[in-house]
Amino acid sequence: MGGRRGVKVTKPLPTACLPVGKLAGFWFKGGGLEGLKMESNSGRIRVLVFASGDAKGGGSGFQELVEFSRTNPPVLDAHIVGVISNHENGGVRKRADALHIPFEYWPGPFDAKGYRLLVEKYRADFVMCSGWLKFVRGLDPAKTVNIHPGPLPRFGGPGMYGHYVHKAVMAAYHRGEITQTAVTMHFVDEVAFDNGPIIFQMPVLIRPDDDAETLAKRVNEKERAWQSYILNLVVHGYIYLRNGQVFYESHAAGRLFY
Repeated sequence: MGGRRGVKVTKPLPTACLPVGKLAGFWFKGGGLEGLKMESNSGRIRVLVFASGDAKGGGSGFQELVEFSRTNPPVLDAHIVGVISNHENGGVRKRADALHIPFEYWPGPFDAKGYRLLVEKYRADFVMCSGWLKFVRGLDPAKTVNIHPGPLPRFGGPGMYGHYVHKAVMAAYHRGEITQTAVTMHFVDEVAFDNGPIIFQMPVLIRPDDDAETLAKRVNEKERAWQSYILNLVVHGYIYLRNGQVFYESHAAGRLFY
């Protein structure tokens, strides 16, 4: 579901660190988790990543978020405070250890209470779902972002992830129904899998000699290139959600939406 869009250009794109006076985002009343909250990092916006991966690999999107937060200047001007995975010793954990990012294994239950407790524990301002395959509940859609390797809403939903998306896209291409795929980023709601107002879509033309594997490679390249840049615009308020409508403080991101 794409939702509505608006464009309100009032300030330039960020080029340097934008300090924040206070943490605005995920704060929940009550709970008794004060002793579990993670330490702050010089006032930077705090992002908690959810990434499933699998027992053998995965987590490349998470790694790119961390690395782009460490460039000079940072592409993602935020602090990655931790990564959550439903695989205890898989690829996400290996990358987290190598990057010195706190890792947490979460076997579920994947309910609203569980999500909220994790967000409060890490004192996260925003959540980024980067290859997270579980249904998200109980979080503020305006502070929760997902990236998907295909055009939404058509190529989303239960079972539509990774290779399955690219196979479905190629089947539609061979039926003459589409000529391109896309990398999609959207705010996350609780209506359905891969649902919520779309922030950004980067179209990727399908080549006549493509198959699911070659297409996946090009789409993944675009995912890694754009994920941190667009998330940075969200966490600094250059793209935001209000009353179910996505607003852009710059035309740069808003024009890449079809």
